[in-house]
Amino acid sequence: MGEVIAFQVLWALAKLLLGQLAQSRLGLLGLLLMWTVAMGVRARRTGPAVGAAVLLILLMTQA
Repeated sequence: MGEVIAFQVLWALAKLLLGQLAQSRLGLLGLLLMWTVAMGVRARRTGPAVGAAVLLILLMTQA
């Protein structure tokens, strides 16, 4: 039970840090793309998730 809580806390912290990094380097578009990837994966819709991930990677290589 303790492992599950620790994993959830670490996952939330990782999402927060990634969000801050994307906002500082990529701006609003980076956050929107990260949100689209997360929602696509969560809804098990691979098409939008993969498309947003590719765009996010391309944007990150240019930043």
